Amino acid sequence: MSIRLVDVFFSYLEDTPSSEATLRDVSLEIDDGEFVGLIGPTGSGKSTLIQHFNGLLKPNSGKVYVDGVDLTLKDTQLRRIRQKVGMVFQYPEHQLFGETVLEDVGFGPRNGGLSDEEVTERVREALNYVGLDFEALKDHSPFELSGGQKRRVAIAGVLAMRPSVLILDEPTAGLDPEGREEILGEIKHLHEDRGITVILVTHSMEDVARLVDRLIVMEAGTIALDGTPVEVFGQAARLREMGLGVPQITELMHELKNRGLAVNTDIFTVDQAEEEIIRVMGWQK
Repeated sequence: MSIRLVDVFFSYLEDTPSSEATLRDVSLEIDDGEFVGLIGPTGSGKSTLIQHFNGLLKPNSGKVYVDGVDLTLKDTQLRRIRQKVGMVFQYPEHQLFGETVLEDVGFGPRNGGLSDEEVTERVREALNYVGLDFEALKDHSPFELSGGQKRRVAIAGVLAMRPSVLILDEPTAGLDPEGREEILGEIKHLHEDRGITVILVTHSMEDVARLVDRLIVMEAGTIALDGTPVEVFGQAARLREMGLGVPQITELMHELKNRGLAVNTDIFTVDQAEEEIIRVMGWQK
């Protein structure tokens, strides 16, 4: 399922003296099956942009298409679009409401008219994807779970709709390092296993460097950079101008090169750095 924006402008205060565009002339296309990272300084328009992807916001001008369907038309059935383009907001556990995990995760499929058996199967599948045991948790109150489990249940509620596109806005915010790694690992597995399109909004350069295939950088409501992680992080000076940076391991590789070690600086993970240093030094593993 593809998403395409054409010349999109958006302001929260359109036609008022305080009007200032949050998105300015944004055009982009995200193809089916991509894993895209979206980064940018605070206030750059990231959250506003992703809310255009399923019609939660509509542009003041320009066009938004999902699989060729124009979301700006009045007769477009946005409910169907939102079933296919799932959105996980920051701290999604704040939106939990069901008396049990089964009720909460199954809310979407049940409202979609599925039978009890189908709803249960959807919930079982979604909980499995986020690393939770259906039998152990289905009758528990989601409010009695740990913070990390609550986050997983909230994400499972979106996955239970079997979306073709999954958008996650800072999905690991507030989690401890172990919880962060588990959530991101589950998202990566979901993308690889089901081939769905994933759009990840984050402030972590390390996360996008090792997860995504494509990186979009927002600045002041526009797309400043768009390319592979190698292409984007290769413009370190430009990123620093925006108040961003590159992964810490990449900084280390640049420092090693500055000190005379002939290493490749297009390195974003510890494993890559280890292999590169061993190669350059001629060591044996």
